[in-house]
Amino acid sequence: MTGECPAIPTLLGGVKGHNIKGNDLTGKSRPSGVELRFLHEERRCDVMKVVGFILRPRILLILLMIALMSPVAILAQALQKGGQLPSIVLPIPKSTEEKAHLGLSGSGTFKIPQIKADVVIIEIFSMYCPYCQKDAPGINELYDVIQKNPDLRDRIKMIGIGAGNSAFEVETFKKTFNVPFPLFPDQDYVIHQACGEVRTPYFIGVKIQQDKSHRIFLSQQGGFPGAQPFLEQILKESGLK
Repeated sequence: MTGECPAIPTLLGGVKGHNIKGNDLTGKSRPSGVELRFLHEERRCDVMKVVGFILRPRILLILLMIALMSPVAILAQALQKGGQLPSIVLPIPKSTEEKAHLGLSGSGTFKIPQIKADVVIIEIFSMYCPYCQKDAPGINELYDVIQKNPDLRDRIKMIGIGAGNSAFEVETFKKTFNVPFPLFPDQDYVIHQACGEVRTPYFIGVKIQQDKSHRIFLSQQGGFPGAQPFLEQILKESGLK
């Protein structure tokens, strides 16, 4: 409909004012069947142009609505900077060390703002993601740099969430790459879907206030620049620096 109309041969002679004998007012004969067919095509093409002109805004509106329903748009709403996390409920770790690291106690479940920290860095990863595997040593280094800094180790905590990964797969990833911070399974993609079905690895930075309210200050797909540059980015965007 939006393409060019087919070429129409120019008609010779007028086509208006024909009398019942087949001659127009100038005495010329009625257009032949071929000429009438071309005239019909020309008029049909003109109608198509008008219809296209009328429908174009509606088509653009439909395309816009489809775009707003795309994963990218959902992501923009789910993990928007300055916004809040979707509802994420995780099991309290059984490991005493991991439990102490997050400032949690007891058993059951918890939400990320309950972690005892000013900033929480969340990595959404997958055991089968080659980029996650490639970045794992650098992410571990980031954790080590934070832990070795007495001004930061109690203020910044890190966790990982395995999109589509079972507890066994998460544990396998943890052991294979010697991940020192807590990892949690998301076997049924519940958290992954709540976060807009992001691609892995995906990094989320959350600033937790004293009243346990929170805001997202970092929402980034991949692009891990290395431990020290990423730490500088975290400190700057979170306001800790």
